[in-house]
Amino acid sequence: MERLRPAVFLDRDGTINIEKGYLYRKEDFIYLEGAVEGLRRLQDMGYLLVVITNQSGIARGYYSEGDLKELTDWMGSDLKEKGISIAGMYYCPHHPQAIIGKYRKACDCRKPRTGLFYRAAEDLRIDFEKSIAVGDRLRDLEICHETKVKGILLSESDEANEDIVVCRDWMEIVHYIESMKKEGSNSAPNI
Repeated sequence: MERLRPAVFLDRDGTINIEKGYLYRKEDFIYLEGAVEGLRRLQDMGYLLVVITNQSGIARGYYSEGDLKELTDWMGSDLKEKGISIAGMYYCPHHPQAIIGKYRKACDCRKPRTGLFYRAAEDLRIDFEKSIAVGDRLRDLEICHETKVKGILLSESDEANEDIVVCRDWMEIVHYIESMKKEGSNSAPNI
């Protein structure tokens, strides 16, 4: 039987790229400072990189799933040119108040719900106990309350709790994960 693998689950907007409302054009996409190097270092540590993102702009009619696919394909190619492989990109197009009817639903994939995490874990054979979730909002890290996934909030705030550690930038994230790996655990080291 194939062995389960560790992953880093990543929010997209505000974590990989600068948050811009309803981003769907590559011309508007700007990587967050340190994100590319941080992703490379996480990959070098043996983690699968998996993007989990809410994309309610589809439900609101701001852009289409095709537009999102174009941006996602471009981002994957751009990162690949930089030596980074995204193992999977999972998105939720739904919203409870969607303008486009087929996207108006209470689904299990819209964060803070955890359906996309479980789908990715099944598709990619991910070991939650050895995995980490990184996001800029607490809703990105709900999976940490249900499983042994360790959460990292990329924020200037102090919203840490027993499941979540706050890191202020990408280099702090990398340092934290390196420390965690040296300790051989998914418990919080001193950063």
